[in-house]
Amino acid sequence: MANPYVIHPATIVEKIREAEDINTYRVRLVDEQARQCFRFAAGQFNMVYVFGVGEVAISIVSDPDEPEFLDHTIRTVGRVTKAIADLKPGDVLGIRGPFGQGWPLEEACGRNVVIVTGGLGCAPVVGAIEYIFKRREQYGSIKILHGVKTPHDLLYRERFDQWRRASDTEVLLASDHPDKTWRYHIGVVTELFEEVAIDSMKSIALMCGPEIMMRLGVPILMRRGIPATAIYVSLERHMECGIGLCGHCQMGPYFLCKDGPVMRYDRVAHWLGQTGV
Repeated sequence: MANPYVIHPATIVEKIREAEDINTYRVRLVDEQARQCFRFAAGQFNMVYVFGVGEVAISIVSDPDEPEFLDHTIRTVGRVTKAIADLKPGDVLGIRGPFGQGWPLEEACGRNVVIVTGGLGCAPVVGAIEYIFKRREQYGSIKILHGVKTPHDLLYRERFDQWRRASDTEVLLASDHPDKTWRYHIGVVTELFEEVAIDSMKSIALMCGPEIMMRLGVPILMRRGIPATAIYVSLERHMECGIGLCGHCQMGPYFLCKDGPVMRYDRVAHWLGQTGV
């Protein structure tokens, strides 16, 4: 949108329960002109505003080719998200955005794509996966590795099943605290790296999830031969303004709301795991 300060009213058209305290909200901008002008890239985020309460940065998880509706998967954890959880279809919230840098999907064309996610961290890459599958012939093999703490934390179950059935695609799931119903790998997501073949010279890796997962997982990918310049991570920091002014999301010389949240690993490796930077 041209003016990043403008909050556009949006109607909730569907509320989809993903897990306990986690819902996906499908919204539609009220103003037709704003709706027609709204374009985003997979990996970008919006500031989602509850009138009279405040706003919070939430990844856009819907398909960039279908901007008529915007999907946001939200965990109820704080004051604003609790207010969002109280809303129902037909209610109105505010949308400001889109902000940030998305996934390098054009750069990934013609290459194998390794996608590594953990927990709710899978949300920022869902739009990228849908984008790739709509252009399946433009990409090589797809490997989706996703880890959760418990089976109850597994979101997008139907999507994972759908992706698993696609050609030249592997979907591997892991849980480090499984129950009797779990029929996939028991352990952490980084252990799944040993179960897939990776052609390092033809591959690009997209990672999002807990920062500890990235700090442990990236060195494994690099030992498998994928260079740091072909590994992209989606990073989380507390974002308030969306335009790099407030400084809350600063990481070294970068403001993740503007320069990220998707960053090439070699640019941010020095600051991962550090506090106060």
